[in-house]
Amino acid sequence: MEILVKVLGPIEVTDAGGRPVAVGSRRRREVLGRLVAAGGRAVPLATLVADLWDDPPPTAAGTVRTFVAELRRALEPDRLPRTPSRAIETVGTGYALRVPRAHVDAHRFEDTLRAMRDAPGDQVAGALGEALSWWRGEPYADLGTSPWPAAERARLTELHRQAVELRARAVLDLGRGAPLVPELEAFAATHPWREHAWVLLARALYQAGRQVDALAALRGARTRLLDQFGLASADSLDHLERDILRHAPHLTPTSRDEDRLRLLTRTEATGTSTRLRSMSTVARAAAVTGGTNLVLAQEQRAAAAAEAERTGDPDLTARVIAAYDVPTVWTRADDPARSEALVATTRRTLRRLGPEAPPALRARLLATLGLEHRGTRDRWAAEAAAEAELLARELHDPGALALALNARFVQSFQQPGRTAERDAIARELIALSARHDLPTFEILGHLIRIQVRAARGDTEGAERHVAAAERLAAVHETPLVHTLTAAFRTMRLAQRSNDPAEVAHAYRTLATELAGAGMPGVEAGALPLALLSLRLRHGRPAPTDPTLDWGPHRPWARPLVDLARGNVTAARHAAATLPEPPADHLYDALWAVTAHTAIQLQDGPLAARAHDALSPLRGEVAGGTTAMITFGPVDDILAALEQHVEAEK
Repeated sequence: MEILVKVLGPIEVTDAGGRPVAVGSRRRREVLGRLVAAGGRAVPLATLVADLWDDPPPTAAGTVRTFVAELRRALEPDRLPRTPSRAIETVGTGYALRVPRAHVDAHRFEDTLRAMRDAPGDQVAGALGEALSWWRGEPYADLGTSPWPAAERARLTELHRQAVELRARAVLDLGRGAPLVPELEAFAATHPWREHAWVLLARALYQAGRQVDALAALRGARTRLLDQFGLASADSLDHLERDILRHAPHLTPTSRDEDRLRLLTRTEATGTSTRLRSMSTVARAAAVTGGTNLVLAQEQRAAAAAEAERTGDPDLTARVIAAYDVPTVWTRADDPARSEALVATTRRTLRRLGPEAPPALRARLLATLGLEHRGTRDRWAAEAAAEAELLARELHDPGALALALNARFVQSFQQPGRTAERDAIARELIALSARHDLPTFEILGHLIRIQVRAARGDTEGAERHVAAAERLAAVHETPLVHTLTAAFRTMRLAQRSNDPAEVAHAYRTLATELAGAGMPGVEAGALPLALLSLRLRHGRPAPTDPTLDWGPHRPWARPLVDLARGNVTAARHAAATLPEPPADHLYDALWAVTAHTAIQLQDGPLAARAHDALSPLRGEVAGGTTAMITFGPVDDILAALEQHVEAEK
């Protein structure tokens, strides 16, 4: 049985499904806690005795051995008699806890903090925000005030303070500090001797538009440090006060591209045509950097297209739309309403231009339709992508052809089993882009081939394209690529690891990266679906944590979640109304979920539906097309389904 040990609060032990494991009395919990505090090192028996008793009784050593034996039985109920313990190992005259660090909240917290000290701001903010949520109170809260827990509490509490400050600094450096004000006010009041706490609070107040309060916080901190602690004014307080008074730009940071986008939006002196086309061009440059820039770029592009259409000039509208040729690797829109508004504008513009429209411009508008109207089975969108490709080939226009191939890739998901077609598109994109210096589309080609290879189970081939994509991303400064390749590596870990808790931790770390990547179409529901895939492959029930946001995957997950909660009636009702999954990257993953639902409910008709849907994907990995999650080989799922289909005949 895999276990999770929690000491950031009262000591708790649970199994991988979140069910509590009873470890006994306070003394037994104290032995376990002392082994946790050793961080995997052996603790001699004499040390355990000394730490448990101020005045040890003659039977203390035997009592500790009994406690250890009872802990072993609690942590490993399935261990055969007289076989060595894997959870608590005997080392010399002492004992060592052999639970993986990722399964102990305090160790995981320390490792996350260490990893984040030199990481990028978006990553720090997300990872440490999650890590701080693991704290349930004072460490080892149920173990009293004896020396060893007191020392360990003090050490962990200091790390907690450092994590609070490091996360706050990362959020402030991103210019997003206003929501932190209440949290930092409480933190500074609780730790008035920490000069950095006052600096962080003042910066957050300034970013919230409260300059007077920011200055008052600094001056109050200076007085408290002198009056209560006899400390002279810190340089950091003085420097920040001067920066606030002169409105130093670094106190409200924005990226260079974000500044340019906003400048273009505000500029009135520039002519309308130049300004609107420039907005799309700059948005294109900003989009590839990801994060807030991607979100802002998409908003600015949509705003520019809408404003251009309001001028009544279809040629201007077409050129504004066409100026934004950013590759698309995912088939779920980040903002469906915005995408459909752009599609409507583009279709109206094509009608107004009529047959006399310049072919190159028409090709780009048609490709835009194919790219933006994705995840559907609407034939006209696939036809638009095909016509765009035909025009671009006739014109020998490499830029238009790359965009059209991207649109054809997106529309290939209208039917399952078109992995070979996507592979051919990716090969052409890589060759075309290398010849004509189209680096973002060359990266796209490698990302598509990662997905193709992952779907086919060719991990070595996928890793070659991971390396190629990351090389190009480093040269051309496209950090989003590293988030997507990290997703593939997490999937690989899920395929080869026998430690579900390790993989679950990796997926949670990936979720923090996705949260700051500016790709809600990828992020929405990704973590719970990944955790579900992990549990199903290890024969475990679906996760029932109420804090998990299933997002668009909720209808398909609900029957399995109901089953995990013991509500078979609700599960059958939810299964009876399951919709067909969208025509996108998650089609086979959601059918794999449905297949497991059919098997667990012994629902023959549902099993037949899942079998028919997954049959075109024989030989592939269910979920592999995402290059992020895996439900295992499709052939294995089909074989399991066939038993239920046959039983119905």
